[in-house]
Amino acid sequence: FQAEDEIAGIGAAIGASFAGKLGITSTSGPGIALKSEAIGLAVMTELPLVVVDVQRGGPSTGLPTKTEQADLLQAMFGRNGEAPVPIVAPQSPGDCFDAAVEAIRIAVTYRTPVMLLSDGYLANGSEPWRIPQITGDNTELPVIDPGFATEKNHVVKVDDDGTEHTEFWPYLRDEATLARPWAIPGTPGLEHRIGGLEKADKTGNISYDPANHDLMVRTRQAKVDRIADSLPPLQVDDPAGPDGETAKVLVIGWGSTYGPIGAGIRRVRKAGYQVAQVHLRHLNPFPKDLGEILKRYDKVLVPEMNLGQLALLLRGRYLVDAIGYNQVNGMPLKATELAQAIGHLVAEAEGIEVNLGVHGLTTPQEVEA
Repeated sequence: FQAEDEIAGIGAAIGASFAGKLGITSTSGPGIALKSEAIGLAVMTELPLVVVDVQRGGPSTGLPTKTEQADLLQAMFGRNGEAPVPIVAPQSPGDCFDAAVEAIRIAVTYRTPVMLLSDGYLANGSEPWRIPQITGDNTELPVIDPGFATEKNHVVKVDDDGTEHTEFWPYLRDEATLARPWAIPGTPGLEHRIGGLEKADKTGNISYDPANHDLMVRTRQAKVDRIADSLPPLQVDDPAGPDGETAKVLVIGWGSTYGPIGAGIRRVRKAGYQVAQVHLRHLNPFPKDLGEILKRYDKVLVPEMNLGQLALLLRGRYLVDAIGYNQVNGMPLKATELAQAIGHLVAEAEGIEVNLGVHGLTTPQEVEA
């Protein structure tokens, strides 16, 4: 439904999640700014929620009909306090469906708000897409079990005759995921308190204890970090050359830059040069094998429609010299210009001469000639 404003929209979505349904709210960058306090509430209450950010040119009203990828750091850090949020980014119009399903899986499994980071070109783009089988035994969708709490989960004491006295602890966590129980209001015996005030570990009582706050902050971060255990290995596109040689340059991207990055890399490879590519869907947490992959290459190029936000995160996390290729004119990246930038980097890494033409690269044979 269309709420009266951004804050009301996310408030209703959080209410739906509290009631046992998955709340979803969508907006663009300025709306995320308005929703930020409520996203922090969802982090504190540990309720599943999906927040869709269709990025556009900013700041403020900016370029409402153009696009950027400039909300990544806002998605990562744009809340008060330590409020970690998983981030999923689709790479094509068709991939928006699969990315949304993945965001739902993470939100429900780990009881957390998730940011689905799209952009204007994905939202207005189109491509052939096969409708998956979503019902019956042959469904192609993952099984996402909300695992609602249905009974009390903690034994308070046991009488001499073996009678157990139990109560419901809303922050007694799953050992694998660190997710807390999801109890639907009105379930007999599962009355509990949630809200924006810090809660005591396990019991959920309001707590101002310093040690408890430290524990809960670290636990919420650890829960998001643990999502990486459920992510598949990254797919690295790094075909060997004719003599078995491998690339020294890696191009890493995210979101809608997938198309132009791929086109630019194909131009470089057609000219006979080696270059590897990896594209990230999960931006928080990063896949567990990303650090090892980055260390394989002498040069890492990060094309983005911002001033280097992913490159900043990669440098800070993995201490690699990620080189930014940045554009903030509201237009998509151009494959020809990307090919030239990649070619320059290949020349540096390989110690060879790379002849760059107006329309792309010439072949190594043409350079030698």
